[in-house]
Amino acid sequence: MVEFILLTGRTIWQGEAIETDKAGEIYPNATAICYFNPKDMRELGISEGDPVKVKSKYGKVIVRAKAADTDVPPRGVVFIPMGPWANKVVDPNTKSTGMPGFKGIKVEIEPTDDEPIEDMSEFMRSEYLSE
Repeated sequence: MVEFILLTGRTIWQGEAIETDKAGEIYPNATAICYFNPKDMRELGISEGDPVKVKSKYGKVIVRAKAADTDVPPRGVVFIPMGPWANKVVDPNTKSTGMPGFKGIKVEIEPTDDEPIEDMSEFMRSEYLSE
């Protein structure tokens, strides 16, 4: 596992997916991803689309690796768009603001082939609905 700093936030694609296809394939394709500096991807031995496990003290999640178009984020920093996958690894304490802590979270990341990226309905059922 390699340690990174996680940032989350909105993206154009995440915003579009929320409005047009949250229950379909567009939303998970826009939010169940982790953007890396391409140099960090090479160092981890991962390629575009590979599943990676992102783990923080708040939880863990499997998402797809995606190379950033530029050298942003800088090396050692990753970005997961806001959504249910990011919510699994961010600080859930809202400190009375109604919003969790989305920035500067220490995470460990490793490639994984033995854990699938769950589809949206499976993910929501397993993570947020009690049986």
